[in-house]
Amino acid sequence: MKKTIAFLAAVLLAMPFQAKDKEEIIKTGWNFGPLPVVGFDSDLGFQYGLCCDIFNYGDGTNYPNYNFKINVEASTYTKGSSVLRSYGDFKNLIPDGKFFYDVTYFNAPKFGFYGFNGFANPFTPDYIEPMTLEADAKSGFNFMSRNQFRALASMQKKISGGLNWAAGLAFYNISTSHLDIDDYDGQTTLFDHYVNSGLIKENEKDGGNVTQLRGGLVYDTRNQDSDPTSGFNIEAALVYSPDIIDRNGYSNLGFTFTGCEYISFLRDRFTFAYRLLIQTNLWGDIPYYFVNNINSMFFRKMYTEGIGGNASVRGLNRNGVLGKGFGMLNAELRCRVLDFKFINQNWQLALNPFFDAGKTLQPYRLDEQKACLDPTVWSGNEDAMHMTAGAGVKLVMNHNMVVSFEAAKAMDENDGNGLWTNIGFNYLF
Repeated sequence: MKKTIAFLAAVLLAMPFQAKDKEEIIKTGWNFGPLPVVGFDSDLGFQYGLCCDIFNYGDGTNYPNYNFKINVEASTYTKGSSVLRSYGDFKNLIPDGKFFYDVTYFNAPKFGFYGFNGFANPFTPDYIEPMTLEADAKSGFNFMSRNQFRALASMQKKISGGLNWAAGLAFYNISTSHLDIDDYDGQTTLFDHYVNSGLIKENEKDGGNVTQLRGGLVYDTRNQDSDPTSGFNIEAALVYSPDIIDRNGYSNLGFTFTGCEYISFLRDRFTFAYRLLIQTNLWGDIPYYFVNNINSMFFRKMYTEGIGGNASVRGLNRNGVLGKGFGMLNAELRCRVLDFKFINQNWQLALNPFFDAGKTLQPYRLDEQKACLDPTVWSGNEDAMHMTAGAGVKLVMNHNMVVSFEAAKAMDENDGNGLWTNIGFNYLF
């Protein structure tokens, strides 16, 4: 058995070097990638629908980089959520710059809610209000309903070398409410406890509108966008959110720093990649329904929320840690085990073991949380580091379209007591 394992390992180790010597197909002109959407997320269920990636590579001079990419998707999940989305990344509209847009509608009748400030909220995943349901009933205690419409446009322009200035506008319309699904009729949820205790205020419990003005600097020296093996991608932005629509007193100013580095070795066979993200609130108040938003100029994932879920700390309950300011670290080793050609496209198979961690840096309404007499909203503990570990498999076409499978486990059962899995698209960063 040991000899067999050693032989298979030797074959896998040799494959990348043999494939590396074969010249890639240089893509030019239009390239269409229509796909059925078949995915899975532990938080959302099985996903099914349709999507299409539309690439234009021009004359192929810049391959594997493209002139522009447009994506459209319509999909739904078995736990009730659905998505309608279109986004585009244009590198040829602005000389020495790029333009990005995203328009998305999320419908989530079952949306995770685990309270404020991480470990400061008691871990109650199986809680059912006593005397209201039969003993074998399913608990919806850690869920609410949320719908979100998101529209964003961002651009960047070269200053010198890899340094760029960036600016953008964003608009969000969010509606939230008590969990309204027949299977959970009669249950009191954590969302209800937060509303009744006043931690979620009357003027925000139904959601609202957020308008953002974004501006900052981007330092980008990556060799390619979707599957980089070298360089930096650093973004520092100020985000001003004037409360000009609802006028409920939720104007605020925030700062977000995201730093990524990609270090390759053994002829690009391995790439060590890491991302450090810090988001802080400099002034003003944030409504509870927006405190989980990650203010990124250019989206890499469909969901741009944390901490927890497939866009931030993988393996941690989705939106499991909410704070006015937060930080996270993602580190992974990307190992390309096979290069091959199929249907006139360049393909790669890669593995990526990873470690993620995150923590609140600025608490959100912690004094009010401590003052509550309700034992379901205050554990008596301060927040601490939340850590997860896992691994993934990636199938990459032309260095730009990435089909992803990942699985992870939280190191503390308060952050998730099962194996988290996700089938979707793209590297995390």
